[in-house]
Amino acid sequence: MGCVSTGGVGPEDLPSVESAPEEGGPQRSGGNQRRVTEDMVVRTMEWHLGRGAPWRQRGHQRQGSGKVGGGGYDAYYNNAILPTIFGIICFLGIMGNCMVIYTILKKTKCRAKQTVPDIFIFNLSIVDLLFLVGMPFLIHQLMGNGSWCFGATMCTVITTLDSNSQIVSTYILTVMTLDRYLATVHPIRFNYVRTPCVATAVIVLVWMLSLLTIIPVWMYAGLMPLPGDLMGCALLLPDPSTNIYWFTLYQFVLAFALPLLIICVVFFKILKHMATSVAPLPPRSLRVRTKKVTRMAVAICLAFFTCWAPYYILQLVHVGVQNPSPAFSYAYNIAISMGYVNSCINPFLYIVLSETFKRQLIVAMRPVHRKFRVNPTSTKEGSVSLRLTTDRPQQDQSSRELLPANMAEH
Repeated sequence: MGCVSTGGVGPEDLPSVESAPEEGGPQRSGGNQRRVTEDMVVRTMEWHLGRGAPWRQRGHQRQGSGKVGGGGYDAYYNNAILPTIFGIICFLGIMGNCMVIYTILKKTKCRAKQTVPDIFIFNLSIVDLLFLVGMPFLIHQLMGNGSWCFGATMCTVITTLDSNSQIVSTYILTVMTLDRYLATVHPIRFNYVRTPCVATAVIVLVWMLSLLTIIPVWMYAGLMPLPGDLMGCALLLPDPSTNIYWFTLYQFVLAFALPLLIICVVFFKILKHMATSVAPLPPRSLRVRTKKVTRMAVAICLAFFTCWAPYYILQLVHVGVQNPSPAFSYAYNIAISMGYVNSCINPFLYIVLSETFKRQLIVAMRPVHRKFRVNPTSTKEGSVSLRLTTDRPQQDQSSRELLPANMAEH
């Protein structure tokens, strides 16, 4: 099978399994360099859905087995624990985010006023859902010896979706934090900015900029041959020995360090304002709503960075680790699991931190109960006809409350 890649490294650049010299045997000229190149290429595979796999154990192949990585590799892929955990996370996350999306759509359908937090939470749930869509492909890889059998196009699509979702979710949280700053520190001055139209425009801009920042993924995601006539999905960078370091740093700064810095600074200013403000206070009901929504935003951001910090830290460490230990690989897999867990827990944070959202979710999920009323009408002949009409005032009214009243304006 061929290798589909837009990068500068193809299958002809990689040593075949059969050509590997016997241990202690003579080395061909340039053999060490070719193995270094292979090692750097497969390191980039940790940026796709199987980034937790011990790809670099390929060199420890058992003679004549045609399989990769010996016992450690087999133990990794023959272990049902990780796929089971990922399956549970995927199921709960998809169900939870679908419920949030349905709740907000139900509110819009009932012509209730859509708020700025509604837009942020709706898009965050969409992003989490798209991120979780890639999990079945990862589970398939774990169950299928790390191979990719969905073709080059799906490799590019899923890899891009994975990277884009991480960046979009990070910057939606950043924008949400800035919105909390305006609502808390300047509740009246910038009220004209905090509108659904502006929020929608900002979200669209975030999506567009995110697609631009992941151009390297669009360009270099492709298929790569693995031993045993298998194919893997990878980022085949033009100069792996150099590009992998810069790409790792690029992702770390763009998707984690920079938004974390912005969010920390903004929340510090919010706390400072709340501690030292002597300005006239807004009405009590407005203060309560603002406080509750700000608390929810803090919890969501804290959960995000708590779940993703181990992954990005280990990703930086991984760049300098040539032969990761089993303990490192397990820690890496746990870090990846935590990243997916973050997309799973957000809906539950909304429910736990907002009693109003909990009630609205129940209303949205509750089946419509139609009440029939008999309306007698008179005819010209003097007879009386009966007409059945539906009566649903309670359902309509409760549906219009969707999404937190404590989030309704601020």
